[in-house]
Amino acid sequence: MGTSARNILIVGGSSGIGLELAKRMSQQGNRVTVWSRSFPDELKEAGIAHSTVDVTQPLAEQNPEVPSPLHGLVYCPGSVNLRPFNRLRENHFKADYEINVLGAVRVLQEALPSFGSEGGSVVFFSTVAVSTGMAYHASIASAKAALEGLTKSLAAEYAAKNIRFNAVAPSLTDTPLAEKLLATDEKREKSAQRHPLRRVGTPTDMAASAAFLLSPDSSWITGQILPVDGGMSSVRMLDA
Repeated sequence: MGTSARNILIVGGSSGIGLELAKRMSQQGNRVTVWSRSFPDELKEAGIAHSTVDVTQPLAEQNPEVPSPLHGLVYCPGSVNLRPFNRLRENHFKADYEINVLGAVRVLQEALPSFGSEGGSVVFFSTVAVSTGMAYHASIASAKAALEGLTKSLAAEYAAKNIRFNAVAPSLTDTPLAEKLLATDEKREKSAQRHPLRRVGTPTDMAASAAFLLSPDSSWITGQILPVDGGMSSVRMLDA
């Protein structure tokens, strides 16, 4: 690992997109630390540092390790709570807001002081359902819309410190969170056909996008929401 290795903190790096990103960033020679409730063997074998963290609880009581100086921070925890509006209760909205927004706030307030004088990059994960109205997404879309607002506000607030804030906005991605939505070949095919590129997203698609936003190659990008959604938010296909 060379002297140019960067310290990257990935919150929620034990499965899905976060796991894929942790492996990718480690393979690129970065010093990766993962905060999550569990720690899979493949990350242990890769020599990745870990702190057991529940983002829905105060972090001061959990005393997680924050790498310093910090160069990149990615917040991956999320939820997929799809229900008709008349079946949503206040506690559903609170739970989605807790993990998607307040969890991110807790992490930021704990980790931001560890960014050095050269600045760095913070990456969140939103959803295509914020920019494209989708039935049954009222709770999760509301929470992720708040996260997008946080992204843009903090991008402005921390620009002078050269700390960039951006978010990736995926469409349906083949992760454990989406397991029920992709449980059968029929469901998977129907989901694929709803996207102009005729497939659902993969953790690799999202990890590659986040890795770009963490890298110096994106050093003039901040306050942006990057759609990685197979064309769902911007392309309409005409039937032949």
